[in-house]
Amino acid sequence: MKKFENDLILRVLRGSESERTPVWLMRQAGRYLPEYRAIRAKYDFLTMCKTPELASEVTIQPVDIIGVDAAIIFSDILVVPEAMGMKLLVEEGRGGPRLLDPLRTSSDIGRVHVAQADDDLSYVGQAIKLTVKRLNGRVPLIGFSGAPWTLMAYMVEGRGGDFARARALLYEEPGLAHRLLRMITDSVIGYLKMQCSAGVDIIQIFDTWAGVLSEEQYEEFSFVYIKEIVDNLKAYAPVIVFPKGMNRLLREISHCGADAVSVDWTVPIDVAGFEIPQVVQGNLDPAVLFASKDAILQHANRILSAAPRGRHIFNLGHGVMPGTPVENVKALIEFVRDFHH
Repeated sequence: MKKFENDLILRVLRGSESERTPVWLMRQAGRYLPEYRAIRAKYDFLTMCKTPELASEVTIQPVDIIGVDAAIIFSDILVVPEAMGMKLLVEEGRGGPRLLDPLRTSSDIGRVHVAQADDDLSYVGQAIKLTVKRLNGRVPLIGFSGAPWTLMAYMVEGRGGDFARARALLYEEPGLAHRLLRMITDSVIGYLKMQCSAGVDIIQIFDTWAGVLSEEQYEEFSFVYIKEIVDNLKAYAPVIVFPKGMNRLLREISHCGADAVSVDWTVPIDVAGFEIPQVVQGNLDPAVLFASKDAILQHANRILSAAPRGRHIFNLGHGVMPGTPVENVKALIEFVRDFHH
């Protein structure tokens, strides 16, 4: 087993003793950091994802600058659809990433294939290896993927939004939806196993668009595939699942076998801790970071005081937003690290 200077997050995920609550933030490597923007000014987003030296550098920035307890590899969930044969475009100021020629019919789905992670996503593996070397045991490294339903939603819709076409497909042609979900699931399992062999210590599965589904649809088109991924990954690394917007099903989701469930800010952390028997991650509203320091620390204190002791990883309820003041993020991390029950 690897040795870390700071293994707090791993101890909490394993159910061992911990002296305080570990903290990291979704999108902690990003546009709110001047050091990130300096690199981003020279390279486009996908070039940064696909150049191991750059991905590694921005992955480590938050460890150095804000003092988080884990790094998360710099990448994007949509590299998986790209590796499956779709064309990915990330344009500044154009309302988020787009997948060209979205998959709407059976013949469209015939254009994509199961990603071969060692070939199609080798740049992520290289970035992980380089990052592990550079971190040199300071903190663990988190790897990640989008969940199959969330990836399918983008692949059918072509972009973010209300995912009306993707949801319509579930009603109109459930068999076709399952065919696509099967390929995505196989791609994700291969991709995450590759990340583990490259050196990540923890895996997070982002089901960002879980919340647009009904409970029945969630069970059929998301949960079963997430459970399969967790079953395949558990032997390799602890797994965190983030089913954003699916708070009414937290107890059922906790049965997927993951080591932790991450929750958004719309559910009280003590309620989440009651519903979820394993580790709970979350769940400060990212918008609070635009408020005064007093307000930030007051809300952080509320979460830390109400969270289940010894089985909580502090995080936001979603990613750090662009434009968030860096000093506010630093104040938050410092507060969490100094907090003792």
